[in-house]
Amino acid sequence: METSAAQPPADRLGRPLRDLRISVTDRCNFRCPYCMPRRVFGPDWKFLPRDELLHFEEIERLARLFVELGVRKIRLTGGEPLLRRDLPDLVRRLACLGDLDLALTTNGSLLPAHAGALRAAGLRRLTVSLDSLDEDEFHRMNDNELALSTVLDGIAAAERAGFERIKINSVVVRGVNEDAVLPLVEHFGGSGHVVRFIEYMDVGATNQWRHDQVVPARELLAKIASVHPLEPIEPAYRGEVAKRWRRCDGGGEIGFVTSVSEPFCGDCTRARLSAEGRLYTCLFAKAGHDLRAPLRDGASDDELRALLGGIWQRRADRYSELRARSAPSSEPRVEMSYLGG
Repeated sequence: METSAAQPPADRLGRPLRDLRISVTDRCNFRCPYCMPRRVFGPDWKFLPRDELLHFEEIERLARLFVELGVRKIRLTGGEPLLRRDLPDLVRRLACLGDLDLALTTNGSLLPAHAGALRAAGLRRLTVSLDSLDEDEFHRMNDNELALSTVLDGIAAAERAGFERIKINSVVVRGVNEDAVLPLVEHFGGSGHVVRFIEYMDVGATNQWRHDQVVPARELLAKIASVHPLEPIEPAYRGEVAKRWRRCDGGGEIGFVTSVSEPFCGDCTRARLSAEGRLYTCLFAKAGHDLRAPLRDGASDDELRALLGGIWQRRADRYSELRARSAPSSEPRVEMSYLGG
């Protein structure tokens, strides 16, 4: 079935295509055990060669076609996206595609040097991964010797650069950093930044995930609300990832990403483009669709648009809902560091 710009595609469960997450590199300078454990991603790990990565012109072209198919939000990810050279050039290209919600997710370690250039290029929003404000917990969660102050300095640099909104994402793992939750809420209270807590997920095949390591969002909500009363916020749009709450004392917004305890596959509107040009229709995918080959073999815009629309129309992914009904699948899945979270 051919899809035109005037007829945005819906998948087999009726979900529209609205969000595109673009990984610009599979490299990262952190080795978070829940994403890129050092025992696997060590000195001998072979990352993608530079010539296999999509060029910025190729990313821009695909992004434009996705926008024609209904995408309204684009998020740049990695790996750590700030390791990709000349990233503000890509931001500038994407910012010219229309009235998009353009954002970037980073571990914050390189933000002190790059926040100003990214904002000047047209980046509107930032999400910074920060799993603890305790130095020891911070290092356990990212397996890196970088000082916590560097990430906090990066957030401060983003504030000075004038980003419209900054989110702080924290993955919570039982027995490791659940005590970090209240300090994060209190540290960023009144800052205008949104703090979001993410349930530890069984993404990829290397993080040795166990269900008993998951701290359900309802437990975190109760812990926070016992100190800082909360009230719910209505979703802003279909497919919003986080369940949102606000502090009744005006201290700001808090979100919970509940992929394990309360799956939200039914409203998932996200596609993911890997750094080497493979399209994935689920965070828990086992395989993707090669877009780099037709790009470099001379496919026309019409041919590429029809390819993208057809892939989305055949989509029926709902892994988290199925996981909730049975034991997690043991089949190998693509690593989160590769397809961008």
